[in-house]
Amino acid sequence: MSKVIRHLVGVICDEDAIASFLLHIGTLSGFQGSGIRNDKSGLSRRVYWRCFSISSVTYQINEDILDKEVRLIDEDGAQLGIMTSADAFKIAVEKDLDLVKIAPTSNPPVCKVMDYGKHRFEQAKREKEARRHQHIVEVKEIRMSPSIGLNDFNVKLNHGQKFLKEGDRLKITIRFRGREMAHTDIGEKLLLKFADGCAEYGNVDKNPKLEGRHMSLFLTPKQTKS
Repeated sequence: MSKVIRHLVGVICDEDAIASFLLHIGTLSGFQGSGIRNDKSGLSRRVYWRCFSISSVTYQINEDILDKEVRLIDEDGAQLGIMTSADAFKIAVEKDLDLVKIAPTSNPPVCKVMDYGKHRFEQAKREKEARRHQHIVEVKEIRMSPSIGLNDFNVKLNHGQKFLKEGDRLKITIRFRGREMAHTDIGEKLLLKFADGCAEYGNVDKNPKLEGRHMSLFLTPKQTKS
């Protein structure tokens, strides 16, 4: 055991005590490592202390698995059958790997022998790669008045088409002022005309709806073929 670890503990003590201490603080500090200790049966057991915060999925591993029986899968995917969790852990220790409970709700729970640290690292890489390819859908809003001119309408229509092509949802809103409230049908026709102009890039998600002095229509982008 290194002097650094002994200094971390603060006292000179036996290997088991240090391993137990680090096993306790590992989940808090982010420290990771391993130690060897012998149980009552004389089996040399490797104790791991790790703190993994790189993924949202967590598993019970090694000595935390206390189920009476588990179904075991080895590191190559072969079914090893049902056995006690202690026997499954022995197999993992003999291979210098981890015992990981991958299906806790199964009867009996399913455990797999694997390199847990490597598994978590690869899982985090996959999640990071998936987030890189995700598109965060935003709702863009375009506002118009019922008396908008043709040129201004076309400019806003081009903006709407651009938003839809970029994969964003689109909300088109018309605000009625004063006496315009007596002619809400004009605003509805204008919204439907806008939707027709965007038909190549988006579909009508919600039909025109009047709320107070505002009438809105929602468009969702069409799915692009990969």
